[in-house]
Amino acid sequence: MLFWVSSHMSLWSQILFNVAVIMNLIVALFYPFSNQLPNLDSHLSGLIWAVMLLSAAIAITLPKPAGIRTLIITAIIRLIFSVGPEPTLVLLGSITVVLKSIHLLSIMGNSGTFSRDVRQIVTDTEILYHVAYLVFCLMGVTTHPFFFSVLLFDVVYREETLLNVIRSVTRNGRSIILTAVLALILVYMFSIIGFIFFQDDFLVEVEPYESSGPEMALPSSCPADGVGCTAAAESIFNASEADKEEGSKERACDSLIMCIVTTMNQGLRNGGGIGDILRPPSSKESMFGARIVYDLLFFFVVIIIVLNLIFGVIIDTFADLRSEKQQKEEILRNTCFICGLDRSQFDNKTVSFEDHIRHEHNMWHYLYFIVLVRVKDPTEFTGPESYVYSMVNDKNLDWFPRLRAISLAAEGEESEQNELRTLQVQLEATQSLIATLTQQLTELRNQMSEHRKQKQRMGLLSSAPPYLHHLSQ
Repeated sequence: MLFWVSSHMSLWSQILFNVAVIMNLIVALFYPFSNQLPNLDSHLSGLIWAVMLLSAAIAITLPKPAGIRTLIITAIIRLIFSVGPEPTLVLLGSITVVLKSIHLLSIMGNSGTFSRDVRQIVTDTEILYHVAYLVFCLMGVTTHPFFFSVLLFDVVYREETLLNVIRSVTRNGRSIILTAVLALILVYMFSIIGFIFFQDDFLVEVEPYESSGPEMALPSSCPADGVGCTAAAESIFNASEADKEEGSKERACDSLIMCIVTTMNQGLRNGGGIGDILRPPSSKESMFGARIVYDLLFFFVVIIIVLNLIFGVIIDTFADLRSEKQQKEEILRNTCFICGLDRSQFDNKTVSFEDHIRHEHNMWHYLYFIVLVRVKDPTEFTGPESYVYSMVNDKNLDWFPRLRAISLAAEGEESEQNELRTLQVQLEATQSLIATLTQQLTELRNQMSEHRKQKQRMGLLSSAPPYLHHLSQ
C-alpha cells in the first residue's frame, strides 16, 4: 500500500492544488453562506445534468484526464446548487484532509522518515511544510473557511519560478535588512530635523470615520432618518450629520514619536518623499530655502538612493537565480549525467547524443543497479556487483565511466586502425625511396672516387721528369 501511494505522489499533489482552488472559489463567490440554496435556472440545471452524465459516460468508457476533470467539476457545481455551498465546502475540505494525509504518508515513505529519529524529523523542512498544510486544512474544516486561502500558497512550492522570486528576497536577506536599517536611521534623522525646524509644517489631512456617511455608519435595519434605532446608532447618525465636511487637517509632529511615524508612513509611501504631505511654504518665509533643501535631501537620499538599493539587490539576485537555473538546464540538456561527455562529442558519429543517454548511459539504469546491490543478498553477488557494492559503501564514483563511452571507443579503435594502415603504407613508400636514394648516393660516391684517382694520376705525370714522360709513352 505504501509503495502504491508513493508511486502516485505527484498525482496527490496535483489533486490537492485543484481542490484548494475550487474551495477558494466557493468561498469567494458564496461567502457569507446563507441557509437558502442558490437560485438556478431550470434550463441551466438541465444543462449541468446533461454535461455531468455525458462526462461520466466518457470517463467510464475512455478514462481520460479531461473527461474525469469535467465530471468532477460538474459534480461539484451540482452539489453547490443541490445541497448548498457550505456543505459542499465541508465535503471538499474533508476530502482534502484525507488526500493530504495520504500525500504526507507517501512523502514520509519516500524520504525514509519512518527510520529517522525525532530530531531529524523535526528539522526536515519538507515534512514540516506538509504538516502545516494539513493543519490549515483541518482548521479550514473545523474553525473557519478563510483558512483555506492559505493553501493557495502551495503554488509557490510547486513552481520553481515563484520559488526564485522568494529566494531573491531571502538569499541576500542580510544586505536587504542592513539597507532597511540604514533607511530607518535616515528617517529618524529627518524626523528629528523636522521636529526641530518644521514642526508647524506637518499638517496631515484626515477624514473622521463618521464623515463617511450615514449609509456606512448606521446598521442596515435603521431608517434613513435615524429615527427608531438604538441609542448608539442614533448617536452615530447625529455625529455624521454634524460633520459634513470632506476632511480636516491636524498636526502630526507635536511629539517626536508622531514625527517619526508620520515621516516613515507618509514619506516612504509617497513618490516625492515627505515633501508631498507637508504644508507648501511661501517664498516670502524665512525657512523657504531650508524647506526646499529638506524636501530634496529626503527625496534623493531616501527615495532614490536607499530604496533603489533595496530594489537593486532583489532584482540582481533574481537575475542571478534565473541565470543559474538556465545554466543548470543547459548542462542537463547537453551533457551526459553519467560520463560527462558533451553533446558535441557525438556529432557526426554513428550513435547520437539522445541514443547515448537513452541506451548506453541511462541514469535510471545506474540508479536501478545501485538499488539492486543495496537490496540483494551479498552472498549472491557477481563480480561486478560486489565491486560496485564496495564502491557505493565507500562513496567512491570511480566505477562510473567518466569521459568514456563504448560507442566512441569503438569508433576510435576503427579510426586508429585506419590511421595505422595509412602510416604503414607511407612508411613502406618512404623506405623504398630511402633505398633508391642510398643506391644513387653509393654510385655517386664511386664516381667521385674514380674521378679523384684520375686527377691524382694526372697530377703525378705532370710533375715527373721528361724521360719519364718518354717512357710512359
